[in-house]
Amino acid sequence: MFATVCQASLLPDREPSAHREIQSVSVSCFVHATEDEEKVKTAVLALLGSDTPPDEERLEGHYGNTIVRLTWRLLGDDAWTAFQGLARVIDRLGSTERIGLQDCIDEHGALFLRFNKQSIVRGSPVLSSSDPVRVKVKPRGFMKSDPIEFYGRLVESAAR
Repeated sequence: MFATVCQASLLPDREPSAHREIQSVSVSCFVHATEDEEKVKTAVLALLGSDTPPDEERLEGHYGNTIVRLTWRLLGDDAWTAFQGLARVIDRLGSTERIGLQDCIDEHGALFLRFNKQSIVRGSPVLSSSDPVRVKVKPRGFMKSDPIEFYGRLVESAAR
């Protein structure tokens, strides 16, 4: 009986839930001395639907100005929660084909997005490489479908 109970507890779930398909979400941006660091943090946290504080690295610009690099590394349920927030934005922006997600996926299936930081602070995020908040969504290794279909399916399910 004991062996049967132990073996049953070691079996993987038959139907992996969607959040198990996202391994991690990494987000980073620079905050310049002329920007309100707290506003940027609050806006990015709202986008991600997270309360995880970022790692902060204080840097110095060419002219001695302060630059702060904010980095969030989210795993597990935190990564799935962040992906859901990103999925709602992607869903509002339009179809995955229209916004060009196929150009944002690397050979390992990781999704790379850049949102304009000021648009996030204003509460209406747009994809842009200008003053970016960089996002990397890393899937688990078991992605079996085409990456566009994979992310399209996850965006659809997460945006509900």
